[in-house]
Amino acid sequence: MEAPLADVLAWLFRTPAPAPVDAKARLLVTDTLGCVLAARRHPEVAGLEQSFEAVDPASVNASASLFAAAACWDEACEGLARAHGRPGLTVLAACQALARRQSLAYGELLAAYVTGYEVGGRFGESLRVAPGMHVDGAWPAFGVAAAVVRLLGGNAAQALAAIRIAACQMPYSLYLPVAAGANARNTYLPHAAQLGILAASAALAGIAAPEGAVDELKARALKDAPAAPPFAPPGEWLVLEAYLKPFASVRHAHYGAACALALRPQVAGRLDRITRVNLSTYAEAIAYAGNRAPRAAITAQFSVTYGTACALATGELGPGSYGLSKDVLDLERKITLEEDEALAGRGATLTIEIDGERLSHSVDRVTGDPSLPMTRAQALEKFSRYAGRDGTALLDAPATTPWAELSRP
Repeated sequence: MEAPLADVLAWLFRTPAPAPVDAKARLLVTDTLGCVLAARRHPEVAGLEQSFEAVDPASVNASASLFAAAACWDEACEGLARAHGRPGLTVLAACQALARRQSLAYGELLAAYVTGYEVGGRFGESLRVAPGMHVDGAWPAFGVAAAVVRLLGGNAAQALAAIRIAACQMPYSLYLPVAAGANARNTYLPHAAQLGILAASAALAGIAAPEGAVDELKARALKDAPAAPPFAPPGEWLVLEAYLKPFASVRHAHYGAACALALRPQVAGRLDRITRVNLSTYAEAIAYAGNRAPRAAITAQFSVTYGTACALATGELGPGSYGLSKDVLDLERKITLEEDEALAGRGATLTIEIDGERLSHSVDRVTGDPSLPMTRAQALEKFSRYAGRDGTALLDAPATTPWAELSRP
């Protein structure tokens, strides 16, 4: 894997991002910042900030870690389907912390962010995690390592060394907290940010990195992982395929939720008369997000049946949708879940039996998919809705402030 990785890094370090890539990256940054601002309402996020202030005040690591934890807290942040995760979240967490500390220009941050996104996206696609692992604690550190090297003035060879250093110590992150209802999973991306910053700092200091570390990692730690394609070649911009989420939930749950919202007008006011609900969707959604009867918000965020039930019962699936009300949980229990083997890609079919009727709706795409990208207007509307007054103030800030560029086309 290291030879094509070296080619990709050389390309990224010498090639400015084309205008469409720059524009998409700005939207991703805006969306991620909105998710961070929205997460401040959670007492655990506020508590984490206080803990960092007590243990590691005003450090780059603390800033990056808090940003990463907040960005993923409501499960509403960006992602890349072919990478099975979100390449940009942790990269932005590290870059914004460094950029603020060193008063770097927004353009410098954005160039490093794109580099990290492209590296992370390729690792997500080509270095799949093994069953029982959670993607957030694994390959995102590699994108951070490359981005930090670039942001601090390093070169492609140093970025490769940083990735090798990170590969020697990539953590085995468990999916277990999600299934068990423990939000310890929200510490995975902060750990990835810290590992990437450490690896980049070490490489820039000239600390030796062993050749073949990435291949050794794949052969040993990920030997049971699913087969995956090789690295996307230079010239292929993965950031253009990034999705923005219309719903605050694991992406796999969006298709069932979209079906539920389409059918909701026909069942509103008589949900208690529903006798049976069937959700048919693709295999990966069931394998990764088939959690039933969730007892904690983190599990509900990774439950295709909960997302469907919540959208059907309340008409929304946002950051405030995880109070686990009895009505939603009662409806979730009525849903049977099955694989649709005919689906070539992602999608879902929801069938509801009520008052002797049989209602059905299917979707094969949702807002944010490559074939139905979220528009800039939709992204800014989501940002303002998530971020509230603080977010509006950022978008309206004087042009002299770095974050004012978020709203620029």
